[in-house]
Amino acid sequence: MIELEDIGDLHDPVMIAAFEGWNDAGEAASSVLEHLADVWGAEVVAALDPEDYYDFQVNRPRVVVEGGNRRISWRTTRILVARDTSLGRDVIIVQGVEPSFRWRAFAVELMELAEAADVSMVVTLGALMADVAHTRPIPVTATSDNEDTRHRHGLEVSGYEGPTGIVGVVSDAATQVGIPSVSCWAAVPHYAGHSPSPKATLALVGRLEELFDAPIEHDELEDDARAWERGINELAESDSEVAEYVESLEEAQDTAELPEASGDAIAKEFERYLRRRGTDESGTSGPV
Repeated sequence: MIELEDIGDLHDPVMIAAFEGWNDAGEAASSVLEHLADVWGAEVVAALDPEDYYDFQVNRPRVVVEGGNRRISWRTTRILVARDTSLGRDVIIVQGVEPSFRWRAFAVELMELAEAADVSMVVTLGALMADVAHTRPIPVTATSDNEDTRHRHGLEVSGYEGPTGIVGVVSDAATQVGIPSVSCWAAVPHYAGHSPSPKATLALVGRLEELFDAPIEHDELEDDARAWERGINELAESDSEVAEYVESLEEAQDTAELPEASGDAIAKEFERYLRRRGTDESGTSGPV
């Protein structure tokens, strides 16, 4: 870890992390961190040494000009601190690129920082391409392996099995050192997932507001989300196959989100069916 300045004491800090790359469809997750850093005035306090974790043929350094001077900017993962945020607590922002190698050491370094700063929760953000309609609210799934955290925030337990990215590794590393972790994933329409997706970014910001029960300034995100949706609408209007496909996705989502499609509603309806059947067959109702 390259320390750029002393972090100092933090007030009830949480860590929020996202990474460009495999975990970041439509740049939705990494854009959340850019937004948070901007609205909260976060300052860079440290960075991971890029020599340890990145293949520079994959993540090439860039030549930048500042004040008339040319220098090399190395792609890496930066640590920012936002103080006096709208959450009522300080936030450590982990903003970077999915590493090329040494993932376990990478996660250990981040958890050493989290433990030293007395972080109470690690929140990882991701986005994946999915069969969802751009005209509907972007689905965001929030999960945790910590039972108390699930009950406190109304989260789900993840049943996913399969390949994972650095987001999954960091979440697991937090669990291993005893820090509760929450993973939030936005589902980005796969037919519009290769361009920045501000609507998915806005959905993730909204999920953070729910998680911490506190407002986060949206700034221009809502305008950007509406402009993005209008652009995809124009694409669909110019291509009948795309329009037909979007319509099928809308119908599928609308059906899945109907109140009567929920597990509790289905169970109650089945109970009513059994009671009605008992009345029809015996002339008297069964136990209520």
